[in-house]
Amino acid sequence: MRIRIVDAFTDRPFAGNPAGVLLLDAFAFPDDDRLQNIAMEVNHAETAFAHPLPEGGEADWALRWFTPVTEVAMCGHATLATAHVLHTTGAHKGPVRFATRSGVLIATPGEDGAVTLDFPTAPLTAADVPEGVAEALGARPLTAFDTGPDIGDLLVEVDDERTVHALRPDHKALAGFSERGVIATARAENPALGYDFVSRCFFPNVGIDEDPVTGSAHTALSPYWSQRLGRPVLTGLQASPRSGRVRTGVRGARTPLSGRAVTVIEGDLLV
Repeated sequence: MRIRIVDAFTDRPFAGNPAGVLLLDAFAFPDDDRLQNIAMEVNHAETAFAHPLPEGGEADWALRWFTPVTEVAMCGHATLATAHVLHTTGAHKGPVRFATRSGVLIATPGEDGAVTLDFPTAPLTAADVPEGVAEALGARPLTAFDTGPDIGDLLVEVDDERTVHALRPDHKALAGFSERGVIATARAENPALGYDFVSRCFFPNVGIDEDPVTGSAHTALSPYWSQRLGRPVLTGLQASPRSGRVRTGVRGARTPLSGRAVTVIEGDLLV
């Protein structure tokens, strides 16, 4: 079985968010324990498993995502990585429809080499800033929003971009504020650098203290900043040590997320 490591939401290796990608020949997934063990061995934020579906259905491939410790309901960067592998290997041409736990997600390749994902927009519900989150995060939030059950994050805006870069959170303490984790964001200080807002994502409840670049988080960041900045199309910089950029849009109940990907490792799974 071929296994690939793909850096997503970047156009260069060793940046963006790495994901394991395994394209399966069978028309069904192995048992969950095997999938989880493989993801634990790969030990990246997510490992994606996909198998082809019979022709004529609503989707072309079935897709699941696992962190090293659990299965997740939605993952942007591993979906982008899977679409990249399908297109670059010739396993699929044109838009690919993935059947997932979050419904059918479509990935469309562009002429410029980027892939655009069609994801559901996260519903944002204003919330009181939880007591203790400022101490756990290392900065006092200006606002807080619940992102709904599919994402399961607490989205907070902090003072400025410098504050986002300087965060040194207590990951264990952050685990108590949402189902998955906390998204911290701020407006870009200099949009001339090519991005409109910055973010960092901390997901201790799924075994990821800090995620390098999070597509699913941008389904909440996109509507939040589009409303704040008055523009439907934006670019977000996720300011993790690896860093990466996500081009976002808002189309009502759907949010397009665009980015590039690079395959950095390819080999055989021997067990």
